[in-house]
Amino acid sequence: MQVFERILGIILPVFIIIALGYAYGRMRGSSVKADMVAINRVSMDVLCPLLVFTALASKDFDIAHNGTLILAGVLISLGSGLIAWPVARLLGYDVRSFVPPMMYNNCGNMGLPLAMLAFGTAGLPAAVALFMACNLVYFSVGIKIIEAGREKKSGSSLQFLASPMMLAMMIGLAFALAHISLPAWLFQGLKILGEACIPIMLFSLGVRMLDVSFRSWHIGLMGAIICPVAGLIAAWLLDNLLHLTPMQRGQMYLFAALPPAVFCFMVAERYQQEPDKVASIVMLGNLAALAFVPAGLWMGLR
Repeated sequence: MQVFERILGIILPVFIIIALGYAYGRMRGSSVKADMVAINRVSMDVLCPLLVFTALASKDFDIAHNGTLILAGVLISLGSGLIAWPVARLLGYDVRSFVPPMMYNNCGNMGLPLAMLAFGTAGLPAAVALFMACNLVYFSVGIKIIEAGREKKSGSSLQFLASPMMLAMMIGLAFALAHISLPAWLFQGLKILGEACIPIMLFSLGVRMLDVSFRSWHIGLMGAIICPVAGLIAAWLLDNLLHLTPMQRGQMYLFAALPPAVFCFMVAERYQQEPDKVASIVMLGNLAALAFVPAGLWMGLR
C-alpha cells in the first residue's frame, strides 16, 4: 500500500499539470499555439539546457558512477527499436514511422519531472544521464532510419550536436570530467532558472496534445503498447546483467516505461514521414502512460 501511495504521489502531480495545459489550450483555442511558441523557444534554448548543465556540473554527478546507467539507457533505446522492427514488418507499418518513436521516449518532458518527484533532486543527475543516452541513440540511429531510402537528406544527422541542449550536455560533461566548480552563487542561480523548465515542459506537453488525433488509432495503439513493453523487457534483462544501485535501478525502470516523446511528432513533420500516424502513436502512448508508468515505478521501487 505504501508503494502504491508513493506511485500516486509521483504521477498525479505530473498528469495534473499536463491536464491543465490541455484544458488551457482548449479554452484559448488556436491562438494558444502562437503564445506557446516563444515560451517553448525559451524553454528549449535556455531553461532546459541550464537544467542539463547544472545537473551534470553539480558536485553530485559522477560520470564513472553513472556510466553503467548511461549504458543501460543506450541499450534500452536500441533494444526497443530492435523489438519494434519485426513488429512493424509483421503489421505492414513503415519502419521509418514506427521504429524511431519506440527508441525515443518522453524522458525530457515527462521523465525529468517524474524522476524529481520519485527520487528528489539527488536523482536528477541520473535522469539527465538517461536523457543524454536516449538523445544520442535517437539523433544518430533513429534519424538514420527516418532518412533511409530518401534521395535528399534533410541536413546532417550530426546537426543536433550544435543544439543548445547537446552543447549544454557536452559542456556539463567537460565540467564533470575536469572537476570544475562554479561559484556557489552563480551555480545556484543557474540551477533555479533551469528547474523552472520542469513545470513549463509539462504544461507545454498538455498544450501540444491538441495537435494529435486518433485518426490512425491502430498504429497508435500498437505504438502505445510496444514502446513501454519493449523498454521494460530490455530493462528486466539488463537488471540481471548490470550492477546498479537501488536508485539507479528505479531510474532505469522508470525510463523504460515512458511513452514516445512528443518531439517524435515534430521530427516526423519536418521529414514528412507520416506525421499523422506518428501523432497517434504519441497521443495514445501518453494516455497509456497512466498505466505503464506506475508499472515501471512498481518494478523499480520494489
